[in-house]
Amino acid sequence: MESFILATLCDWVSRNWALVAISATVLILVGVTCYFLAYYVRIILNIFCDTHPPLSRKVMDFDEIEGETIRFRSWDGTSLQGTLLGSQQEPYKGTILFSHEFHADGASCARYAKPLLDAGYQIFTFDYRAHGESSGKDYSPLQWPSDKEVGDLLGACAYMRSRLSDEGKDPSVGVFGISRGAGVALLAASSDSDIKAIVCDGAFDTQSTLISLMKRWGQLFAKIGILYKEHPEPYWRFLYRLLIHFAQRRLKRRFPSVAKALREMQPRPVYFIHGKRDSYIRVDQTESLHEMAPSPKYLWIVPKAKHNQAVATQPERYALRTVAFFDKHLAGLDIAPTDISPEDDPNTSACEVAHGTA
Repeated sequence: MESFILATLCDWVSRNWALVAISATVLILVGVTCYFLAYYVRIILNIFCDTHPPLSRKVMDFDEIEGETIRFRSWDGTSLQGTLLGSQQEPYKGTILFSHEFHADGASCARYAKPLLDAGYQIFTFDYRAHGESSGKDYSPLQWPSDKEVGDLLGACAYMRSRLSDEGKDPSVGVFGISRGAGVALLAASSDSDIKAIVCDGAFDTQSTLISLMKRWGQLFAKIGILYKEHPEPYWRFLYRLLIHFAQRRLKRRFPSVAKALREMQPRPVYFIHGKRDSYIRVDQTESLHEMAPSPKYLWIVPKAKHNQAVATQPERYALRTVAFFDKHLAGLDIAPTDISPEDDPNTSACEVAHGTA
């Protein structure tokens, strides 16, 4: 019986040798391709999960500002700590939530918030989970904004909305986000209409940034050139989707698209700030986000600034422009768009543009 089956099989193969050869070739090509893709995705997944960028250090070029310590809950119940910094000036101008960068904490708002406090704004700053005094020490934060950080910011918004309503004040707030915190601010704003105006310093889209880094990582870590040489953008987008799929399964969190959220967000004022000498997040990241954002929008490229260093490179202009932005779009004062983003400033990059509405 076995010999009969073997003979029949051999006879079928001899009569269909072309089909067998083509099928075997396709299977080998698919198998080899899958092997090499899995090899490279494993490399970039490990880097994605375990490697912090060179900028991930706690900046301490400021004196902490004392305020009212508050415990509140993220949307998933995680206990977070915040601090309410408030001016007693009247009339009430508004409340701004500070969304700190990766590996910092809420106290870092002192680098940015003092001019806003002096101008009469109330600042609510807080520590994201696994940062500062917030809970979540078993959580491994990454430099990429995830749904966990978005839940933290939405929890802060919900707390302030309740508090402001109890005080008889407008529950609308502004958000001041730095780097990863800027991306979280845009993601949160896409689902919370009470976020009225947003400053984004060093914002980036995870997909665009990771594709750029994957091309660099390929040259550094992949020994097989075919994995990274001269591929069209759809190839890199496919690799990105593979990476995010496995990263989300491993880390049990989602990494939503900042660019998609920005395109779908109801129009509200956004002020993009970026250092032209940023060697980690390229300037074109912010330029691209600014391009897809609905008006009113503003863009300030600071010529000599590195990542998150515009506030140190141009401190006086930084203070004047961020205060003017919130004065116009949160407090509702009559501020000209050129006071926020003047086009003829010699200390501003030539690619700065403003799309504000009067």
